[in-house]
This record gives sequence, structure tokens and C-alpha cells, in this order.
Amino acid sequence: MEKVQGSMGALSAMQITADTHGLDIQTKTILQYAEVLAVILKGTVPEYGGHTLQEIMGFIEAESITSTTEVSPGRTNTEIRGENSEFFHLNEKTTRFDLAFRARNPLLSTEDIQINLHFDVEPQKTYTPGYPIEKRGIYYLARRLSSQLSLVLDETDYSQLAKCYSIWICRDEILPEERYSISFYEMANTKNTVPNSVAKENYDLMTLVVIKLGDEVYNGGREDEGYDLLRFLNAIMYPHKDDFMATVTEYIDYSENEELWKEVTHVSSLEQVIFEGAVDDAKKLVAKEMKKAREELDMAWKRLYVAREKVYVENKKAYEEREEAYAERNEAYVERDEAYEARDEAYEARDEAYEARDEAYEARDEAYAALEKGIQAIIQDNLNEKVPKERILLKLQKLFGFTEEKSEQYYKKYSLL
Repeated sequence: MEKVQGSMGALSAMQITADTHGLDIQTKTILQYAEVLAVILKGTVPEYGGHTLQEIMGFIEAESITSTTEVSPGRTNTEIRGENSEFFHLNEKTTRFDLAFRARNPLLSTEDIQINLHFDVEPQKTYTPGYPIEKRGIYYLARRLSSQLSLVLDETDYSQLAKCYSIWICRDEILPEERYSISFYEMANTKNTVPNSVAKENYDLMTLVVIKLGDEVYNGGREDEGYDLLRFLNAIMYPHKDDFMATVTEYIDYSENEELWKEVTHVSSLEQVIFEGAVDDAKKLVAKEMKKAREELDMAWKRLYVAREKVYVENKKAYEEREEAYAERNEAYVERDEAYEARDEAYEARDEAYEARDEAYEARDEAYAALEKGIQAIIQDNLNEKVPKERILLKLQKLFGFTEEKSEQYYKKYSLL
């Protein structure tokens, strides 16, 4: 792979961050140099596919590289050149792009007109911060695109919008099968009901690139897609190994750096050159930034703790209310079941009463039938024995307690048979 000329500053930054553990502040120190960015853009941006690393480095507008650009809405772009340092909205938390810059788009630019690509590079210690990295990346892209316009008016010229790239370099907490991979997400025209002649550059305005590392050891081969970029990032994103300089110098050439080699004339080691002057100041700067970062992290943890306690209290209250509701519901179920049981018992008692009534009716009917047979038998037997009618009527009155009239009725009924 062709090399790009390296600077003393980039080499110093690499040495200072030799023990980096993937912290944003440390990695941003390295990524702010154009030669490092050139290697990353070479492996991620199709517009630079046919260009050398040196040419890509020349496309980058060094004065536009910044880590102070805010992602927040509100005041968007108030300048034609130079990156915004303040994108914020009233009462909204300030969020900054880790590294924002512009670079020439060689496919659309001419000798007279330069059209830029807008970049945002985001080094991340973890791929799983509690939300999808991809959604955050799309959000950043939308803000990066909208920031190119000032206050939108009727005469706003949307044709001035230029393509944006958001490149996320994730180091840890990546699934084994997804380690050392590069994913691209971009806008595309997926369907047309009639022939469509719209040029791609009119809608291809946002591309999200997610680079997943995941292990301090990279075992890829040169035949693997993205090999050079992944190997380079593996070297600079993890604590430096013994072959660090050998790996980096395959992509960045320091042999023709006059500033560097003037210093080398009176020392025997490249590391001594780096540490002899700039390292102390750089360490102080890094320490200051790390202290600030720790303080911000402590404040964030405190806010998180307060919020967590508030959520805990609210959840506890909601849980207790839910348990009370469950208890009331269960009591209602018990009362309902008891009512059903009482109703079923009442139905059973009613059915038993009906059954007893029917049995009583049946017994009564049987008793009436037996009585009728007994009365008939007495009357027939007495008639057969030639007993006078008056004596038969007296027997009926005596045996059954009939009245004279009732006895007469039975006599007439059975004496004629």
C-alpha cells in the first residue's frame, strides 16, 4: 500500500498515547492528524477509491478539523467556511462531534468550483453503550447535513447541500462473529413506478460507516476486504505492541520529515526524539483533559444516581400500587367465586326440593291409587257378601272418615262395576 508523508505532531501523539485504553480523549489526539485521517478515508470513502493517501491528505482542509463542534440543534451554520463550534438549543444538553472536518470531493469538484464532503469521525470505546450506535450515527448525520444551511428561508438554496459521512470506530464489546468488520449504511433510491432520471448525488447525501474492532489481536489476511484499514486501526486504537512502529510506517512515511530527522542527528532513538521536547507539555494537556473528563464523568454518575433513585422510588410506588390492585382484584375474584358457589348451592337445593316435591307428588298419587283400590275392594267384597248398602256406607265412614255424602259417591262409583 502506498504511504503518506507523516508529521512530527502525529508521531508524537502516537507515542504519547502508547498505553491508550480506548478513551475518546486519547484516540482523538491521534485522529486529529490529516495523515491518520487519510488512511481511514481511503478505506471507507468510495469517492477517494482511485486516489493515493498523499492525494487524500491534500483533499482534507486541515483548518476545518475540530473537536468542539456541537451536535445540538438551534443555531446551525452561521459561517460559509470553517466548522461550527456551537450547535445548541435552549435547555438542551450540549453534545459535540468527536472530530468534524471537511475534505474536497474529487468526483464533483472542478478547477473553478470546489465541492466538499463533510466528515464526522467518532471513536467509541464500546459498541454497546445502551442504545444502537447506528441510530446515533444517523442522528449525527442529519445534524451534520442540516448545519450546512443557515436559517431556512423561502430563497434557501438546497442544492448547496453536500454529502456527509459519519465514521464510527468501535473498540470493545462486539460479538465474536462481527469483530473486525466494516458496515455501510446509505440513502438509496429503492423503487420507481416510472423511469427516474434523478442524479444519485441529489439524494446520496448521508453515509454511515460503522467499524467494529473487538480484540487487541487482529488475525486478518491481506486478501480480506478492509485489511489495511483494520490493521492500521488495530495498531493505534489499542495499547502499542512491539511491532507498532513497523505497522504504522507501512502506511505513514516519516523518512522524509526534515523536522524529525534534524532531531534524530543527536539522539539514538526515535522515541527519545519524541519525548525530548513535546512529551511533557502533551502529557500535561492530556492529564488536564482527562481530569476534566473524569470530573464530567463524576457529575454524570451523580446525575445518573439521582435519576436512578428517583426511578427506583417511582417504580417502588408503582409496584406497591400494582400489588394493591392485584390484592383487590384477587379479593373480588374470591367474592365472585363464593357468590358462584352460593348460587350453585342454591340451585342444588332448589333441584333437591323439586325432586322431593316430585317424589311427594308421586307418593301422594300412589297413596290415592291405593286408597281407591282399597275402597273399591271393600265395596265389592261387601256387595258379594250381600251386605246391605247402609252397612257398607257406615263402614266407609268409619274406616276412612268419609262423610255420608262422600261415602255415597264412592258407593255409586264402584257398586255398578
